[in-house]
Amino acid sequence: MNRQTTLAKNHEVTRAWVHIDATDKVLGRLAVEIATILMGKNKATYTPHHDVGDFVVITNCEKVKLTGKKLDQKSHASYSKHPGGLKTTTLRNVLATHPDRVIEAAVKRMMPKNKIAVHQLTKLKIFAGPSHPHAAQGVKTITVAA
Repeated sequence: MNRQTTLAKNHEVTRAWVHIDATDKVLGRLAVEIATILMGKNKATYTPHHDVGDFVVITNCEKVKLTGKKLDQKSHASYSKHPGGLKTTTLRNVLATHPDRVIEAAVKRMMPKNKIAVHQLTKLKIFAGPSHPHAAQGVKTITVAA
């Protein structure tokens, strides 16, 4: 009886394309689902030291929902690396100007803090409108809980 764990190898991984519509989805719950797919934890072939995740296409990112008073209380900070160069703005302003950054930051914080996560985040494609240019890849649409 041979009970050995099989580990996925990079040349054996088949990557799928997944489409998620972010309309009226809570940001944190959506980010958890996206991070799980990017890491490949939803697959039986998950291997922590290899990138086995799928590509994720997010549309309608400007219609994402935040609960409570997070739109006005949460802030986004950027630093210019000069003294006094810290600039903060509310999440409402960031969502109005660059809605893709809100989802990207939430997903990035839920990924592991290592070099593999940097490569896995390149498979995340976020678009503000309802259309995307990745239809040729055979994107499969999934729904996540609201």
